[in-house]
Amino acid sequence: MASPADPAPPTSLQVRPAGSARWDLVALGEVMLRLDPGEGRIATTRTFTAWEGGGEYNVARGLARCFGLRTAVVTAFADNAVGRLIEDLIRQGGVDQSLVRWVPFDGIGRTVRNGLNFTERGFGVRAALGVSDRGHTAASQLRPGDVDWDAVFAAGSGGGARWFHTGGIFAGLSATTHAVAREAMEAARRHGTVVSYDLNYRPSLWAGIGGIARAREVNRDLVGLVDVLLGNEEDFTAALGFEVQDLDPGLSALDPATFGRMIDRVVAAFPNLRVVATTLRSATTATRNDWGAVCWADGVLYEARQREDLEILDRVGGGDSFASGLIFGFLEGLGPQAAVEYGAAHGALAMTTPGDTSMATRADVEQVMRGGGARISR
Repeated sequence: MASPADPAPPTSLQVRPAGSARWDLVALGEVMLRLDPGEGRIATTRTFTAWEGGGEYNVARGLARCFGLRTAVVTAFADNAVGRLIEDLIRQGGVDQSLVRWVPFDGIGRTVRNGLNFTERGFGVRAALGVSDRGHTAASQLRPGDVDWDAVFAAGSGGGARWFHTGGIFAGLSATTHAVAREAMEAARRHGTVVSYDLNYRPSLWAGIGGIARAREVNRDLVGLVDVLLGNEEDFTAALGFEVQDLDPGLSALDPATFGRMIDRVVAAFPNLRVVATTLRSATTATRNDWGAVCWADGVLYEARQREDLEILDRVGGGDSFASGLIFGFLEGLGPQAAVEYGAAHGALAMTTPGDTSMATRADVEQVMRGGGARISR
């Protein structure tokens, strides 16, 4: 296992140089309005705080807001006041919306609507809870041919992207989104754009369209087009069918070496993969987690600093912020060890603030990476 002090080794992941494309990253996914009852519960609250969020979008926002990179999101909204609220929230995060598709609203949402995500943070023995309301949304109705992907990824024509990111949440939204993701990935590969994919298994998404068997079928089809594969401690089993041997059923003790052996089997099945990374979370309570991560690159397993008994305010989006930190490390050419450290530190920080998205700065992330304390700064 590599040491954090090791120099950044060259990797087989070929990333276009900075400035060679319009965007550093383009993400494909649904962006919902998150309604947060704060310290209360969905079923009893009388007030909600509104945020925007979505597994794929959160990565683009983290790269823009925290790390200062140029990112864009491909998604769709019903053109009504809720859609325009989400648009305004995205604008605050600095993500380019020039690729957003606006769909006429029919007045009450018979044919198209915007997704809502009610999310409790959890506390102590009470786990976090998410209740999504996203049927018939504009993003779920995207179809192949709706987006000119060659125009998005072709450099030298006012477009181009160094990196493309999507995931299993978007792929599971409807009967058509799997094909849209595949179409986008194929175009990205034609144009030399790195493709990353977060498995992000959500049982609720797949329950009505074939369950875990369909999830594995779709994910296995798409992972064959991926350069950088991401997931959490459960995703590789649920979404791809790769068991983690000797895993504690309660996920109370996560040994990085056991995940390294699982990753070896994943890479053997999908030799196109250049990087595989996973977060390692053991939840003592909703507000105290052990948090770590590993990253496989070119046959070497790199381990981030383990953070035991990490205090959590809002766990939702921690994995997405890990992904954006990891991707930042590779886009900057810093090597796998630095990339996994950026990812783990950014994910840890994102879980100290409310909402899906990161409120951290790059300076915050690098202070945490250096082991900086929590003394007041003034």
